[in-house]
Amino acid sequence: MGNAERVFVEEAFKTNWIAPLGPNVTGFENDIKSYLGEDVHIGALSSGTGAIHLGLEILGVSPGDEVLCQSFTFSASANPIVYLGAKPIFIDSESNTWNLSPILLEKAIKDRIENYKKPKAIIAVHLYGMPYDTDAVHEVAQKYDIPILEDSAEALGSSYKGKKCGTFGAIGILSFNGNKIITTSGGGAITSPNKKYIEKAIHLATQARDAAPHYQHSNIGYNYRMSNVLAGIGRGQMQVLQDRVNTRRANHEFYLKNLDGFEGIDFLKEPKDYFSNRWLTCILTPSYEARETIRLALQNENIESRPLWKPMHLQPVFKSNPNYMDGTSEDLFLRGLCLPSGSNLSEIDLERVVGIIKNNLP
Repeated sequence: MGNAERVFVEEAFKTNWIAPLGPNVTGFENDIKSYLGEDVHIGALSSGTGAIHLGLEILGVSPGDEVLCQSFTFSASANPIVYLGAKPIFIDSESNTWNLSPILLEKAIKDRIENYKKPKAIIAVHLYGMPYDTDAVHEVAQKYDIPILEDSAEALGSSYKGKKCGTFGAIGILSFNGNKIITTSGGGAITSPNKKYIEKAIHLATQARDAAPHYQHSNIGYNYRMSNVLAGIGRGQMQVLQDRVNTRRANHEFYLKNLDGFEGIDFLKEPKDYFSNRWLTCILTPSYEARETIRLALQNENIESRPLWKPMHLQPVFKSNPNYMDGTSEDLFLRGLCLPSGSNLSEIDLERVVGIIKNNLP
């Protein structure tokens, strides 16, 4: 936390604005809009997952539809597809960014159109803060006229060719969960260049109440709006966002400087025109056995690390879903490890992590 959050939260209490509306909600939305620096509209919500749910509904996803989804991601990217009665179709990653493969994306679209049905939407994820291959992915999507929902839950502060993540898709989403680069404890946002999309999202997020003096509902709505108290935390956090990005990138540079020369340890490089917030620093080890040796050695010293995301097509709940794979994400999952990356890590903490890794390399 920074120093300004308490001021905004106390103001919410003093003015008795506790409900899911109020000056902090409006202010937080304006802060995000100013930061993204594009012609984008914002709706502050209770979670990034809720934002994906609303975004897919606004894009017209309904029961029986198919949605193409990056397999190498957290389950919250895919679960809302099922909320709407639609079917996730999983696509593998490419090795340059670990994100959605444009080649496999087009292969999947062609196959679904020829043999099944045209997909209704594409969920593309900026994983670990690294932007996906935006030009190539969007070129494929435009070719087949399929809208992209841009999952920027991990990528606030990242950019591609100078344009901020969260501004590329027909709809974008952000997350402010407790583990993200900035947090509102729990929360998220939906973004779009289409003002009507955001107006509809806010309407649906507040139980879809019609404009009437009584409570009247013509559509099914949800309780997805962010509270004025949590939005106050968000306003304070926005003031330190760039500091958080700088700190996460400094963590990455420390690990890179101290581990990159060791055989078998690889890092996700930042391609030209990409800027990653380095939300998490991740390494690739030579093998599953090497990864586990390092992870358990850190665990024995009370230091948490985690394997990279287990791809969705390998998850028991999605084992029957169609997928288009080339083995990239499975290999990343088996060999990859997320290192401690928090914004409050000291150099002593980082040195301790690096020392344990060096002592346990194969």
